Order: sequence, then structure tokens, then C-alpha cells
Amino acid sequence: MKATQRLHDAGQSIWLDHITRALLAGGTLARYVKELSVTGLTSNPTIFDRAIANSQDYDAAIRDQTAAGRAGEALFFELALDDLRQAADLFRPVHEVTNRVDGWVSLEVSPTLGRGGDG
Repeated sequence: MKATQRLHDAGQSIWLDHITRALLAGGTLARYVKELSVTGLTSNPTIFDRAIANSQDYDAAIRDQTAAGRAGEALFFELALDDLRQAADLFRPVHEVTNRVDGWVSLEVSPTLGRGGDG
């Protein structure tokens, strides 16, 4: 039995703190869920910024979104939310089988967005 499965069986939720289009498109995230008992995922704008900057996986989507009039932060969050939606679809069975305890996908946002931007 894999160590991650033993942790899961002991009640530990195993979350990934990383996401990229390649992780999704290549089936790696699906494999992590199936074979390594990964039960959730969180990310943040810095992780997405690096994923976008360090690969060509987002180039077509950037062109499409730019053509649709998106730029700057709106473009950035559209790309991020697309990845998070795909990840959430992968975690849906986990969410259902654990009665909503696991299977979550989250995105940290800037603290300046909370409480009307006053910190």
C-alpha cells in the first residue's frame, strides 16, 4: 500500500498546492487522484503566473481571450478559473464519495480584495 493511501486511510486529506495546464491535459492530476489519494487542490495567483509564463500551454487561450476583449487581470483570472474548473471536475467524485468533506479546489486571492480592499 502506498504511503499516501495509508495517510488517507488514517483520515489525512492530501491536497496538491500546484496546477498547470500540462498537469491537467496530460492526465497527471487524474492519476494523482486515482493512484496517490490526492483529495483536493489549492492554488494562488503566483502559481498561475509561473505556470503561464513558463510554458506555451496557455498561448492559444491567451490569444482567444485577447480576441474576445479580455486583458490584464480579467484575462489572468479567466485562464486560472478554466484550470480550476477542470480540476474541480476531476475531484467531483471525491467530493461526492466523502460527503463533501474532500474534493475541494480553491484559489487564494489577494487580501486586498477582502473587506472592500481596506485590509
